[in-house]
Amino acid sequence: MQDESARRDDVPAPADGADARRDEIDTVADAWRRDGLSEPLIAMLELSKRAGRVSMLVQQALRGPLADLGLTYAEFEVLTVLRREGEPYRLRPSELTRSAFLTSGGTSNVLQRLQKAGYVEREANAGDARSRFVQLTEDGLRVTERALVASGTAHEDVMARVPPEDVRDAADALREILLVIGRRRFR
Repeated sequence: MQDESARRDDVPAPADGADARRDEIDTVADAWRRDGLSEPLIAMLELSKRAGRVSMLVQQALRGPLADLGLTYAEFEVLTVLRREGEPYRLRPSELTRSAFLTSGGTSNVLQRLQKAGYVEREANAGDARSRFVQLTEDGLRVTERALVASGTAHEDVMARVPPEDVRDAADALREILLVIGRRRFR
């Protein structure tokens, strides 16, 4: 485990001399305070900005390896959703949209590209003539496995200096928040 001083090496000290660690979001929060925003609202804004920044950093680290595989991040998400289903690795497009957190239009575009690449196929739903299934092909499963390895490596690279217990605590705290707000839908 890293000691506390090693974790502070590249974090600038606050201007007022207080012994607190700061990141780029703290600078923005200082401006929000000057603008008179309430502390509870500032905490909410900090949470969403930091969660978004972590996600962006991981996606940036993964962009190159995914491009090497001929995939975008959205395509990777759809492939991994299908992979998580287990054999026969198939879902209805609406289920894919929900699980990949995409719009229906976004899912349709991604599916067209994945089908053209030979990574998914669409087949009729024997139980409902109005719907179809999307299923991973053998090539799709192979590229998904390679992309999952790349994703694991990107996450490990981005989080390499963060103590595992801090990662676990943050993941648990975000779960608690998502259990409260995660089912809410917006237009």
